Amino acid sequence: MVIECCSQERSYSTFYGLVGERFSKLNRVWTDALEQAFSNYYTTIHRYETNRLRNIARFFGHMLATDAISWVVLECVKINEDDTTSSSRIFMKILMTEIMESMGLKALAERFKDEQVRQASKDMFPMDNPKNTRFSINYFTSIGLGILTEEMREYLKVRQVYKLEILWWLTCLFSP
Repeated sequence: MVIECCSQERSYSTFYGLVGERFSKLNRVWTDALEQAFSNYYTTIHRYETNRLRNIARFFGHMLATDAISWVVLECVKINEDDTTSSSRIFMKILMTEIMESMGLKALAERFKDEQVRQASKDMFPMDNPKNTRFSINYFTSIGLGILTEEMREYLKVRQVYKLEILWWLTCLFSP
């Protein structure tokens, strides 16, 4: 109900974030419900018009920044060309911007280095396929969070060097 009311406001009101935070810190039942709500809203975010999407993203950004819900909720987020829609990319941009404004860029980068958060957000920063890795790097860089992609950039460099070494060895083996 809190999220629905928040989403229907003309502009985001921190009142709803504070209410959600307070409920979450009062009882674990509320935390669990809000964490489940994050997953439900993220998977259906394409159904919402832009203003509602913005308010929902800012609400959950507040909840994450204040640790009212666990960062493990980010497990459902996949940042790649195939699994995102324009709505989900806008949602994540607003969510991440809200967190960054609340915590600061340095603290946000440190949070993503935490092992539990890192494991939960592995699909946000994919290193399974260079195409997905490049997409994620470009996405986060375009929204001003390029600092979060340093590990992926290093992965691509190492992968490229490894690829060149293999080509060199193959040319040495098969050249007369």
